[in-house]
Amino acid sequence: MSALWKPDAVPPGLVGLTRRLGDPSADLVVLAEGNTSMRLTDGTFAVKTSGARMDTADEKDFVVVDPQELLELMRGGPGAGTTQDDVTEALAVEGPYEGPRRRASVETLVHLAALEYAGATWVAHTHPTAVVGLLACPSAEDLWQAPLFPDEAVVLGRPAWVPYTPPGLELGRAVVESLVRHREEEGVPPRLVLLGNHGIVALGQSAAEVEAVTAMCVKAARVRSVALGAGGLAPLDASHAAALAGRGDEAERWARLGAAR
Repeated sequence: MSALWKPDAVPPGLVGLTRRLGDPSADLVVLAEGNTSMRLTDGTFAVKTSGARMDTADEKDFVVVDPQELLELMRGGPGAGTTQDDVTEALAVEGPYEGPRRRASVETLVHLAALEYAGATWVAHTHPTAVVGLLACPSAEDLWQAPLFPDEAVVLGRPAWVPYTPPGLELGRAVVESLVRHREEEGVPPRLVLLGNHGIVALGQSAAEVEAVTAMCVKAARVRSVALGAGGLAPLDASHAAALAGRGDEAERWARLGAAR
């Protein structure tokens, strides 16, 4: 087992982020959908437990995970014999605690991928209705090939894409592949991962960064829906979008956004 129940180690900022993203009025998740995580100073990370609601989460709804065992399971190739059952057992939480058995979220490997392969320290995985609707289209990947407006280019950059993959071990490995490919092509890790027919993963160095990425992704989805209804998309020129994202004043503004909370 690689997960421990340690409520005292869960930062209040992670609980606050989780509740804000889980607010029903934001329409990012319903019921027990979605999860958040944060890298801790000792190299472990805290992640929401399976079945816990984001809008009412407290420190008891998180567990602390040592990444090493999970990394070994995720890196093992098909011949290594790693199964989803192995991962499920590794995510079971060691006590002592009262009540039913706890387990780290089934999406823990997605968080592990973002933390280990993209250098994130905060991760938020949500299922915004406005975004998932577009991720369930036949041309979903094409819809996100280029930004449509300046702030999308600055805040989101080019997102990484993962076609629909069953949650758990398969999805964790698919996210790793997407992150590695994105870094090779772009020279930097992504701030946003789009999961086909599923949801989004926002990566950042602070709670404010992942909130900003999540909010901008939702706006970008709504803009796409409006544009499609009005006749089609008119993306920004790729060179212009890259220039915007690299401008000093925009980098300074993004830095301020990331320190907003």
